[in-house]
Amino acid sequence: MTIIETRPPWDGSDGEWTRRPIAQLRYDRRRWRLWWPDRRNRWHAVDAPAAHSPDPLLEILDDPTRAPFW
Repeated sequence: MTIIETRPPWDGSDGEWTRRPIAQLRYDRRRWRLWWPDRRNRWHAVDAPAAHSPDPLLEILDDPTRAPFW
């Protein structure tokens, strides 16, 4: 599951919104893991423990002090 950030045009025009992937939640038959994309859109695992549900990983994603997301 890829989580996408969307933003309106920076100049306030009626143009298209930009879309950028910011995270992925991946399930490997037992646990969920959180991944982040670098500037070349290569995916890297976040230094966080795997979880049995995506909820703790979404909390990491929501944390404004947590790199590399915000």
